[in-house]
Amino acid sequence: GMPELHHVVNMLLDHNSGVDWATEFEESFASCLHVNYAIACNSGTSGLHAALFAAGVDKGDEVIIPALNVIMGVYGVLALGGIPVFADVNENTHLISVEEIEAKITKKTKVILTCSWEGLSCDMDPIMDLARNHGIKVVDDSARTILGTYKGKQAGTIADLSVFSLESKKHLTAGSEGGVIVSDNADLAQRARKFAGIGYRHLSADAGRTHLGIDKVQDPGYKRFDTIGLNYRMNDVSAAVALGQLDRIDEIVNRRKDIGQMFLQATADVDWFIPQRTPEGYEHAYYTFSVDYRGEEAHGTSWKSFYKQYKEMGGDGFYGVVAIPYLEPSLLGKTYGDIKFRSGLCPVAEGLQQRVMCFKTNYRALDIARTKVDLLAELISKL
Repeated sequence: GMPELHHVVNMLLDHNSGVDWATEFEESFASCLHVNYAIACNSGTSGLHAALFAAGVDKGDEVIIPALNVIMGVYGVLALGGIPVFADVNENTHLISVEEIEAKITKKTKVILTCSWEGLSCDMDPIMDLARNHGIKVVDDSARTILGTYKGKQAGTIADLSVFSLESKKHLTAGSEGGVIVSDNADLAQRARKFAGIGYRHLSADAGRTHLGIDKVQDPGYKRFDTIGLNYRMNDVSAAVALGQLDRIDEIVNRRKDIGQMFLQATADVDWFIPQRTPEGYEHAYYTFSVDYRGEEAHGTSWKSFYKQYKEMGGDGFYGVVAIPYLEPSLLGKTYGDIKFRSGLCPVAEGLQQRVMCFKTNYRALDIARTKVDLLAELISKL
């Protein structure tokens, strides 16, 4: 609550405490996810930009991106002069698959950007094998997934670099904006940290920076920068908030998982209400409970009409999926590489985007969630 936050801020501003909160947070995050390196950033978007830079994206390089996705990764690619190449997704899992990626690989492909959509990891093993065979790096956009699992491994720890978001609605938050890049590769981690840290040459892969004697730094001959980068560092107040949240991460994520399961059980066996499929051996982290709504064909109730009826009964508003990135006004009609952005490029993703309903799982208490789930079940049986 607010009093605790007030206390944390006061502690932070008491410089005598000597705590480097961002470093503390990075070390705790890395050990929570059992990865070698974590780099805290001021947003998931800047984290993606830095990770794509670290993976080597440069002018004219192609990056394969799932069409069912937010636009931020695309912006990172464009900022580096790269070419976004959209791949369609699987209708059941809503995720990019190795087959869809393979169809889009060319000699110019530098990176595959996977996305753990709504809390579910992509099928990473075959994707990593494909990437290795082609000498391509994989960056996983894990903004909506934390403590999900894939074949016994933590989601968001398998790619060459993965990026988490700490924005206010995410499982783990830094209060408003924040991000973390993780990697097990020292070279990639150092490149990402340098890019996100204005290119300071003394920055290393791990959370620490090499401590230089003050007399060296104070010398007029001292040169600071060896890389062109931006200032994407996380501030200490955000890091302290994130650290407090990290202490409760299991409780926070497990509650979302429990609520996801509640929704799943309550809506089972309705053939026009098809939940995102979690394959065998995966654990969904339920950023949202995501459903392919086919009620319009089944009984003539449109998406909007279902939404209205659910709200009138006392249910919460649920979200539609963000527009397909290449259909957003900022990109529609533009040409990158030899592809003109227009509708029809990725029909499965475009269809899902029109039909999917995303129900929120971040209720503070299970009994509130239970009421909303029961209302949904009631509306479904009525229709």
